Amino acid sequence: MTVLIPVLGDQLSDNLSSLDGIDKAEARILMMEVGEEATYVRHHVRKIAFLFSAMRHHAERLREAGWTVDYVKLDDPGNEGSFSAEVARAVERVKPDRIVVTEAGEWRVRAMLESWADRFDCEVEIRADTRFVAIHAEFEEWAADRKALRMEFFYREMRRKTGLLMDGAKPEGGQWNYDAENRKPPPAKERPAAPLSFEPDKITKDVLKLVKARFDNHVGGLDDFGFAVTREDALKQQAHFIKHHLPQFGDYQDAMVTGEPYLWHAILSPYLNAGLLDPLDLCRAVEKAYRAGKAPLNAAEGFIRQIIGWREFVRGIYWREGPDYTSRNFLNAKRDLPDFYWTGETDMHCMAEAIGGTLDHAYAHHIQRLMVTGNYALLIGADPEQVQRWYLEVYADAYEWVEAPNTLGMSQFGDGGLLASKPYASSGAYINRMSDYCGKCRYDVKKREGEDACPFNALYWDFLARNRTKLGNNQRLAMPYRNWDRMDEKTQKSVRKQATSYLRTLGGGRASS
Repeated sequence: MTVLIPVLGDQLSDNLSSLDGIDKAEARILMMEVGEEATYVRHHVRKIAFLFSAMRHHAERLREAGWTVDYVKLDDPGNEGSFSAEVARAVERVKPDRIVVTEAGEWRVRAMLESWADRFDCEVEIRADTRFVAIHAEFEEWAADRKALRMEFFYREMRRKTGLLMDGAKPEGGQWNYDAENRKPPPAKERPAAPLSFEPDKITKDVLKLVKARFDNHVGGLDDFGFAVTREDALKQQAHFIKHHLPQFGDYQDAMVTGEPYLWHAILSPYLNAGLLDPLDLCRAVEKAYRAGKAPLNAAEGFIRQIIGWREFVRGIYWREGPDYTSRNFLNAKRDLPDFYWTGETDMHCMAEAIGGTLDHAYAHHIQRLMVTGNYALLIGADPEQVQRWYLEVYADAYEWVEAPNTLGMSQFGDGGLLASKPYASSGAYINRMSDYCGKCRYDVKKREGEDACPFNALYWDFLARNRTKLGNNQRLAMPYRNWDRMDEKTQKSVRKQATSYLRTLGGGRASS
């Protein structure tokens, strides 16, 4: 019996379910670099290079473990350019008795996998992805009878299930969540060690050459490429984070500093989402550091919450809501994203920093994504489908299952509050409090009106005013609406005129990019 096992680019894990219980002597693993996956959106070139190199290295790892691997490179003669076409070629070549594959991470790819049973004359077995804490049915059961789906309560169930940071039946320290302690602005001078950067080996150099030649119309550049592309190097980055960054991660995870794209963040999400790191192993390593006295509880809890709480929660939402989730537009926002989302060329210093870092590194941390670029898109009324497509294009850790709920749901409120209890809208005051950006900007963060007024300020009030029919009854917005109502009519009109005048300066974006 011959078993064909397609391994996808986000399945670079030793404990992949499709390999479980399979006799290596009967197995043929298929790994594919296909143009369709690199171009269905114009992914950042660093993301493409990272994944192709990580895939090639993982293929070598599998071979060393005794597996037979057929690897199709992007520029191989005969490469058909899609998953299904390459599986068809492999079926013709190998003539397997069955195909075994781990379930896809996105609805688009799931449809491909499910079509194989009708297309190929052999059994097709799609196995659950066991690399997550909660299986789909478990999330469905948790969500079934709830009026509102809130991450905090799901997170508590994941803590109980995993035993992470638990003291018997109670949470370590007596609280489930220490987020209130995790909102400090950046310190004046202190900076953490830089994340590790890994020198490209021959495999990576070959990939960089290929990507530069084939994807020169995609965003970003490849200079100083230093991603980990093996599990061993990803584990080194993990250890570096736990030693140097975790102790103050809790305090400063929301901080932003000019010229500092990483600060105390882990830079591990690309490796988690591609499969090079295991989320539970990572969380256990963080817990171990806390219990050894090497990191405070607010840091360990805050980090673990992002992994077994938020990451698992958005995956549950994505699969529960179905493939039409990405087209939802509760606020009926229609504006194109401005061109500067692809260039970083704007005189708003906060936006230039967040977008510039994104274009340079295929990375920005969660507050830059949520409260700078996402907040701005929300305030101007950008089309949420365009916004989530941009995030999918530009970040190395972006896959639709994790990116769409975070962007369309949390950041843009496109799902009307399914994911988040309120829109994450703010004036420039929040950015000023959590960063040094405003002090380096040509705009005055304390002004609402005038040529030098921070655009976020008038846009914030205009956003609330124009969306009052849909948002006016949101209890978490009661205070902002009361503040708006305290303004006299003349001030309200003047503020909205300022916002309207600014919005007229925004040209059409690159909706078709």
